[in-house]
Amino acid sequence: MAQALEQGVAPEGGLRRRVSGSTSRRWQDHFDSVASDAILCDINDRTLHYWGADGSYRIYPTSVPMSDEMTRRGRTEIVMKRPTPEWSPTPSMIERNPDLPRYVGPGPDNPLGVRALNLGWRYYLIHGGSDIRKIGRQSSSGCIGLYNEHILEVYERAKVGTPVLVI
Repeated sequence: MAQALEQGVAPEGGLRRRVSGSTSRRWQDHFDSVASDAILCDINDRTLHYWGADGSYRIYPTSVPMSDEMTRRGRTEIVMKRPTPEWSPTPSMIERNPDLPRYVGPGPDNPLGVRALNLGWRYYLIHGGSDIRKIGRQSSSGCIGLYNEHILEVYERAKVGTPVLVI
């Protein structure tokens, strides 16, 4: 997948936005070490940078929050991995759209896609999604969204406790 990204190809023929213009990052500029992996989510570039303890480095295109008010920046970590995520809207989502379903179980209609990584901030996740049009855009209510193919990769590599920095 990382090679496909370098060549400008998105999974399933989806359009990729802003990844080709993204620059590689050095983990040393953001983390003390990558002994337990590290993730940097760059809101402006709409990318997720993953550094593995094994020296691997990957860049993935993301969806990002729709506005600065919905964006949380700073340091956190992965606190839970959900292999078959269930979704319920947050109180602010219900306030904006009272017609939202109150629960969506695992499956193709789930907005979290095939995997989810809960962050240390309540309601904030890194997750997949079936709507590939959202990737590369400001389209989330606060989460970092990935193509389902990419969340599968990140989910397998990242561990609970992996530090995450959102800039």
